[in-house]
Amino acid sequence: MARCTFKSDDITIKSPNDRRLYRLIKLENGLSALLVHDPEIYPEGPPDHSKSVEHSEAEEEEDEDMDDEDGDEGEDSEGEEDEEDDDEEGGDGELKKKGKGGDSQTKKAAAAMCVGIGSFSDPFEAQGLAHFLEHMLFMGSTEFPDENEYDSYLSKHGGSSNAYTEAEHTCYHFEVKPEFLKGSLRRFSQFFVSPLVKIEAMEREVQAIDSEFNQVLQNDSCRLEQIQCHTSAPGHPFNRFCWGNKKSLVDAMEKGINLREQILKLYKDYYHGGLMKLVVIGGESLDLLEDWVVELFGNVKKGPQVKLEFKAEGPIWKVGKLYRLEAVRDVNILNLTWTFPCLHQDYLKKPEDYLAHLLGHEGRGSLHFYLKTRGWATSLSAGVGDEGMHRSSVAYVFRMSIHLTDSGLEKISEIICYVYQYIKLLHQVSPQEWIFRELQDIGNMDFRFAEEQPQDDYAAELAENLLLYPAENVIYGDYVYKIWDAELIKYVLGFFTPENMRVDVVSKSSIKLKDFHCEPWFGSHYTEEDISPSLMDMWKNPPEIDDSLHLPSKNEFIPSDFSIRSDNLCIDPANISYPRCIIDEPLIKFWYKLDDSFKLPRANTYFRINLKGGYANLKSCVLTELYILLLKDELNEIVYQAIVAKLETSVSVFSDKLELKVYGFNDKLPALLSKVLATAKSFMPTDDRFKVVKEDMKRRLKNTNMKPLSHSSYLRLQVLCQIFYDADEKLHVLDELSISDLKSFIPELCSQLYIEGLCHGNLLEDEAITLSNIFKSNFSVPPLPIELRHKEHVICLPPGANLIRDSNVKNKSETNSVIELYFQVEQEAGIESIRLKALIDLFDEIVEEPLFNQLRTKEQLGYVVECGPRVTYNVYGFCFCVQSSEYDPIYLQGRVDNFINGLEVLLVGIDDDSFENYKSGLLAKLLEKDPSLTYETNRFWNQIIDKRYMFDQSKREAEELGSIHKKDVIDWYKTYLQQSSPKCRRLAIRVWGCNTDPKEAEPQSKSIQPIEDPATFKKSSNFYPSLS
Repeated sequence: MARCTFKSDDITIKSPNDRRLYRLIKLENGLSALLVHDPEIYPEGPPDHSKSVEHSEAEEEEDEDMDDEDGDEGEDSEGEEDEEDDDEEGGDGELKKKGKGGDSQTKKAAAAMCVGIGSFSDPFEAQGLAHFLEHMLFMGSTEFPDENEYDSYLSKHGGSSNAYTEAEHTCYHFEVKPEFLKGSLRRFSQFFVSPLVKIEAMEREVQAIDSEFNQVLQNDSCRLEQIQCHTSAPGHPFNRFCWGNKKSLVDAMEKGINLREQILKLYKDYYHGGLMKLVVIGGESLDLLEDWVVELFGNVKKGPQVKLEFKAEGPIWKVGKLYRLEAVRDVNILNLTWTFPCLHQDYLKKPEDYLAHLLGHEGRGSLHFYLKTRGWATSLSAGVGDEGMHRSSVAYVFRMSIHLTDSGLEKISEIICYVYQYIKLLHQVSPQEWIFRELQDIGNMDFRFAEEQPQDDYAAELAENLLLYPAENVIYGDYVYKIWDAELIKYVLGFFTPENMRVDVVSKSSIKLKDFHCEPWFGSHYTEEDISPSLMDMWKNPPEIDDSLHLPSKNEFIPSDFSIRSDNLCIDPANISYPRCIIDEPLIKFWYKLDDSFKLPRANTYFRINLKGGYANLKSCVLTELYILLLKDELNEIVYQAIVAKLETSVSVFSDKLELKVYGFNDKLPALLSKVLATAKSFMPTDDRFKVVKEDMKRRLKNTNMKPLSHSSYLRLQVLCQIFYDADEKLHVLDELSISDLKSFIPELCSQLYIEGLCHGNLLEDEAITLSNIFKSNFSVPPLPIELRHKEHVICLPPGANLIRDSNVKNKSETNSVIELYFQVEQEAGIESIRLKALIDLFDEIVEEPLFNQLRTKEQLGYVVECGPRVTYNVYGFCFCVQSSEYDPIYLQGRVDNFINGLEVLLVGIDDDSFENYKSGLLAKLLEKDPSLTYETNRFWNQIIDKRYMFDQSKREAEELGSIHKKDVIDWYKTYLQQSSPKCRRLAIRVWGCNTDPKEAEPQSKSIQPIEDPATFKKSSNFYPSLS
């Protein structure tokens, strides 16, 4: 019997506001585990597991032998940096996920295992092997041989799982209804004891690896990362292909390498207790959680407590080179990269973060402010990334990424010179202790008053931190600035030299010559140029420092008042469960809720401001967007210091509405809101900023729909929404606009307004009313009457509609195709809509995993296989979506239709116990406690912007769920998804990849209506009445 060799309940430093209990244990096999007792999981106390759980688990294992389902074993995060969201149209009012969070205090249980081995350990001849191993651990074990056993169990019990492979670690995590934690751990533990790694599963899963790689094939940030790997010194740990794809793995097999043997060797060598860090979060006592871990993970192979370290001699990249990478999107990005030795051991000092704070600052005197004023840059970020190769045992990689204007692209050497002027300034003024103390204060308050995350995210974060930090700082390590060390900062600053700098330019116009190189895995085109010695010398020691460059001023937004408002009030909980309307006037409607559950000194204030005629026609729409982008640009200097102090501002546009959010620590929130509104009140754009922001807006519009999945959603909304301004049409109008057009438009736009807002958090009602008065004093204009506010109308598809919309991918090199099959259901209609929503969500709960198992795991159509509800401006729908680089949309649609046609058999075949499990799983999701104030605010805000005001919607849906039977779900399916039903109304969006030909589409049957022109189609259509 395995046992603990070490345990401690007080070793881990935690926030004084953290009610969870932590215990660190170590097993004989070397495995370290952090056990977390969360008292909010079972507020009334944990159940007696000895009476119920084992019995029910035994029954379920019998049930599950009959099933053949699988869940998504994980979107690998390696290198998947999200680029700018290009789904700009119609996102408002479109909800894709089941409602989560309610006022019942229920939370999930979770666990994560971080193994200290990643893609740096790939054999050179089989690149991507660690990632492949991650996939294969999901595909059955000796004790649970069915490939789908783990995910099927989680799916039936309100859970989900994921995994990702990084350079030096691999992390697996899940969450589940708390009473099924042990059953989930039983299955999870077998990943690390006896995985099967079956040949037939490997053959299919290679395709999944390839589909996953094809997801990022056209991603500029991933392409840049691979260029940097490809051009690093031969033999260096960076010189590899971390993702893996079909070619890298099949090539290995063709060279005579036995991939299964290689995977099992990797597993045997590195998947042992000494390299494993486990986190388990449950509502049970620490003693019981310990018993479970010892019982279930005691059979993990024994291994020494080690940390794999990778060393390399000499420089990573050639000195004095400039690389130009041909971009997929319309971007101009200058990336400057410096490397220095690993600083893991100096996490209490964080010298790299001190320098990132200054080099990435956006206030007056900063590099960003200077380059923006010159019209050369639109954004600048700097620092050591948190993932992958950026923060490894080999080196720390510090990157400065500057998004350039077209004129900035012509001034690269001058821009780099100004970067070195600022670096020279940092040498001259020497490290400043007061700046470090500001960062220390911000880190400490952020730690003390941290918002909770979803349980599985928290488990994964802690598991990673067990690899990084000593046990006492597993939670505090990311926040702590403990030791001021000016000499260490000077030492690290010494690495910021031209000789230690790599320069990459990512641009559409980068490659002008025919003489380019081709990176072998992504096929990216790039050139390598010498930087002249004279330039290198000038950068090394700039002759002067521009007078406008200086250190930031002291931060006036760091809060000092952390008092909790609800502590000093006698509150009847029944009166503050939901927001209530405290102002309802022609100009402003304001909702308020004092927080009394999270008890943190934070508040979220959200506002939507209807602007007069802001969406009246195409030109007005473009002018409104341009005005709000310019306003956002103007506000940046004001709000940046507040952002550093964890008080954030967001400005965005939705049809005729400006959305303003100010959120974070509440002490200085009123002062910031006053500054923001005073600036907005008097704002009039200047000619130079107009040119820069107009150019940036053109670039964004050109980049719309570059991702096939975003493109398919865009095309669907273009059909569904009565008024929908196309990105290409907007681009055409934008080209013709002048600053005089905008200056004459703004006064009329702001001449009448209607404001609706929400104040939620640590502010008293009087303080909330003061916020509304700030609006009134800054915008003393007539109210905008309801008939002049834009209303969204959604098309009412005719009975039996069977529509198809075809489009080619926008990026001519994009191999992925998409089928998005949308079924329109009904418009929301009062209380009856709650039952309809419960049916849709329960149907999704049942079919999501069988869909994935059939079309992804078995048929390997593509990496993205999903389904789910769509609520488009209060109109319910249901979507099936597949993205594939292997098959065309016609084939994909046939496979989706085949699956849908077989659903009646699947639904009828579900036994009563399984059906109740699905209901119970959905119930857990609906009643899951919001992890943080922000989650709760967003839930309330969605009700407000949809004009639904049903703040207890999740609770009502949970109650309605109790009366739903299997027959109800089958009837819903037959009514809305079976084509023989007149209420089955379908819209198929087909996006054709570059290697497919839409002309090969089969002749349309008479029942199918293609939509050639959405505007013409909508002219003869009926629309649902607007509910907003």
